[in-house]
Amino acid sequence: MEAQCETFCKVVEEATQLLRGENGQIGNFHILGRFVNLKPQGDALVIGDLHGDLESLIDILKESNFLQRMDRKHDALMIFLGDYGDRGDYSAEVFYTILRMKLQYPKQVVLMRGNHEQFILMRENGQVPEDLTPSPHDLPMQFQARFGQNWEEAYARIRELFEYLYNALVVEKRYLLIHGGLPQQARTIEDLAYAHTPRSKRGMLEDMLWSDPDETIQDVSLSPRGAGKLFGRRVSSEVLKRYDVNVLIRGHEPCEEGFKINHDGRVLTLFSTKRPPYFNVHGAYLDVRLVEKFENAAQLIPYIHKF
Repeated sequence: MEAQCETFCKVVEEATQLLRGENGQIGNFHILGRFVNLKPQGDALVIGDLHGDLESLIDILKESNFLQRMDRKHDALMIFLGDYGDRGDYSAEVFYTILRMKLQYPKQVVLMRGNHEQFILMRENGQVPEDLTPSPHDLPMQFQARFGQNWEEAYARIRELFEYLYNALVVEKRYLLIHGGLPQQARTIEDLAYAHTPRSKRGMLEDMLWSDPDETIQDVSLSPRGAGKLFGRRVSSEVLKRYDVNVLIRGHEPCEEGFKINHDGRVLTLFSTKRPPYFNVHGAYLDVRLVEKFENAAQLIPYIHKF
């Protein structure tokens, strides 16, 4: 809470350099582009959207005792599904805390990108980039209030960090983790790994960060968000089968109980804040042993912790 702009920028810069250099085998996971492949061993703490909610982050860390577990067990992993800032009052503090953990446990913390970690979307001609910016995006105003005249430096550094967050993570034979939804056009690991680059199929990263499951359709439909798509159970079934996993674990969508299950157990949504402007009764996170194999998300309910 007392960190000043210089300290904040130093931590962000060190974390950016660390993420930029991650490639190949890192501890228990293998990295290709912005894709993480994880062997099914050890414990995993999976945290959904926080949106500047420092209190919920602290509650999760205290209740799970996971930092102490990472000290004892080097195959214990903490995975964040993205959407760290905006909307809540303590976005800078959430970023600072998470990045400090990444620096302290570089082989045990995975930071994924959410739709609030904006990305450059290439237009169809591949020439002129444009921001696909969420609304409201109040991070600049929060940084201005927090850091005063130096806020632009802090904001520029955090935007640079966004470019090195991960698109997707697979736990072999078990789970696919993506912030938003499943891209129907994805066929290979490379599609997920390089979805952020101009070589990607158009709209793939947008679908991964902005899309939501829907129970009323089989394939895809326009999303009321104005970005991404609504995807149905047929998309979930086909894409998960391609990647030889059973469950999509995602964030992105507020849930009254902190989590919800869609598409006959193929999709699990986690939402880890319950602060305004959201009015869900609970936040939730997942604490699970990766060696255990489950056929659907309903079997994960005993490992979902509501607060």
